[in-house]
Amino acid sequence: MKRSWFAAPYGLWMLLFTVIPIFMVAVSALTLETDGGISVSLDHFKLFFQPDIIDVLLFSMWLAFLCTVICLFIGYPAALFLAARDMKNASIIVVLFVIPMWMNFLLRTYAWMTLLEDTGLINRLLEWAGIGRKNLMYTENAVLMGMVYNFLPFMVFPIYSVLQRGDGKLLEAAQDLGANAFVTFLRVTLPLSVPGIVAGVTMVFMPAVTTFVIPRLLGGGNFMMFGDLIEDQFIRVGDWNFGSALSLIMMALILASLGILNRFDPKGQAAEGGGLW
Repeated sequence: MKRSWFAAPYGLWMLLFTVIPIFMVAVSALTLETDGGISVSLDHFKLFFQPDIIDVLLFSMWLAFLCTVICLFIGYPAALFLAARDMKNASIIVVLFVIPMWMNFLLRTYAWMTLLEDTGLINRLLEWAGIGRKNLMYTENAVLMGMVYNFLPFMVFPIYSVLQRGDGKLLEAAQDLGANAFVTFLRVTLPLSVPGIVAGVTMVFMPAVTTFVIPRLLGGGNFMMFGDLIEDQFIRVGDWNFGSALSLIMMALILASLGILNRFDPKGQAAEGGGLW
């Protein structure tokens, strides 16, 4: 038997649940029903340039940008700490990072609701400290915190994967040449970790732009993000053509981000961090 035959089930799976659905979305986005029948048209894509739609995209990108920056500032030191050569319990801490991700995405978001509500743990601690209760739920900050919590591992693991595979001899050589810890980090560790950083930024930013569960639950529906907009077109408005066009536009942005990732990480080193899952 040819070895390629073993890939046939996977190829069939991809055809049924990836290629065909994408083709159907493309057909829906590029067709327009008129009195004369169905014709090919770009009118649905033109609707994207409405000011309200652009505002939703810009707001989504702004929140996703803040989420990515926070995840980077938290995740990079964590990955650096885990990849340290004198770190004996790194595998245990990695498991602690992974365990929350074994829970359902909705359950993790509902957990934040119990923490942020008026009678939640955080408000109880604030009240105990004499600060008083704060309105934490259904705010932009609540949405941002939920996004950071859910997407932080996507920043930590690619960076950790790249740093862990780094050659320790380069650090020793830098120290032998008189470089202190800061210079060694700036001139050796940081440049070597760029593929992991780019992968982490991509893996956090794009899901953050398209998320719709987090703003729906933690934002109380007060904040419209691009993922919510797409969902509304399919579920509430019933305009599948425009929803499909928005989906293709977001898909194009994702493909562009993957192209950037491939440019900085042509060997796919950071992507191997997914094996930690």
